Amino acid sequence: MTKQRVKQAILSCNEVGDKAFVPYIMAGDGGLATLKKNILFLQEAGATTIEVGIPFSDPVADGEVIQQAGERALAEGITFRKVLNELATFRDEVTVPLVIMTYLNPVLSYGLNVLAADCEKSGVYGLIIPDLPLEESGMLTDALIDSDVALIQLVSLTSPSERIEAIAKAAEGFIYAVTVNGITGVRSSFTEGLEGHLQRLKEASSVPVLAGFGISTPEQVKNLGALADGVIVGSAIVTALHENDLATITQLIDASKNTVSHR
Repeated sequence: MTKQRVKQAILSCNEVGDKAFVPYIMAGDGGLATLKKNILFLQEAGATTIEVGIPFSDPVADGEVIQQAGERALAEGITFRKVLNELATFRDEVTVPLVIMTYLNPVLSYGLNVLAADCEKSGVYGLIIPDLPLEESGMLTDALIDSDVALIQLVSLTSPSERIEAIAKAAEGFIYAVTVNGITGVRSSFTEGLEGHLQRLKEASSVPVLAGFGISTPEQVKNLGALADGVIVGSAIVTALHENDLATITQLIDASKNTVSHR
């Protein structure tokens, strides 16, 4: 299996002069029925791939906005299995690869023996598990080895060069470059060393590098998109969907278009 679906979607976007835009949504925020509506809207608006969050009771990487969305989804009885089952019902209408963002506990509870097959049935071609370090990821890479589901690695701002090289060597789909120290959430500014950090990642990696955490305005999408192969926007998307502010989402996605810099 090639595990190329997510990577190729990003590269295809870059090839036509755009940067990848990956919106994050919390599955089941507003009820399970909103999942199809939100995904098809984001697809139509120009998302490159869509990151679908699974609600979890101890979301260590998530800031307040996404935590609250997760609490609303948990109150609706949303589970990992329900999300994949729902995604499977409209898979034929989804033309962009989906990526699941969850934590290790829900993955283990789901069952590694059936996870890859169920993901593929649901149009999911990537997994992001922020509490699973590279050194402990062998059991999951083994479970995904015969599938097209990529295990996407995160790299922090404080990662030393040898760790960056190890992650880049193992990378599938894309590298999730965390652009702030700390949890997700809206930020007004980013560290001065970010440009050099992203450049080092791009030089080390054979897969695209996407910048995420804290990106919330069209200006930030343009500025950070110019330094990476694309951006991931979470809290701002979750807030806009919760408030039914679709215009803001369209503006964010539009800001990723025609912003390619020379790599």
